[in-house]
Amino acid sequence: MSLQFTTSAHISAKPAAVYAAWLSSQGHAAMTGSEAVCSAEVGGRFQAWGGYIEGRNLELKENEHIIQSWRTSDFAPSELDSHVVIRLKADGDGTEVTITHTELPEHGMRYLQGWADFYFSPMAEYFSRN
Repeated sequence: MSLQFTTSAHISAKPAAVYAAWLSSQGHAAMTGSEAVCSAEVGGRFQAWGGYIEGRNLELKENEHIIQSWRTSDFAPSELDSHVVIRLKADGDGTEVTITHTELPEHGMRYLQGWADFYFSPMAEYFSRN
């Protein structure tokens, strides 16, 4: 049985800024505070958090959404990649970033807190300064 969840946060930046940062190695590292290697191409591979997270871009709609296959080094080799949909919606002075994470293995619900701690919190701090 696969698990899934949806979580969101308001980020003080326009959708274009969040989209560009998410898909840029330098931007992703700056907004999360950890090493990243990213691609802005469909089919392109990415790594984040020093290689702890890896996957590939499945679908990109500029400034609107990013769909990725996604796994961490905690996934067993027999566990399939999960899927992440990052939706960006203009919201007043910023962006509502909504993450829907699906096809997670049994241990996958812990990533709900991970998105808050390792993405939304550092992103909020980063974009409030830039």
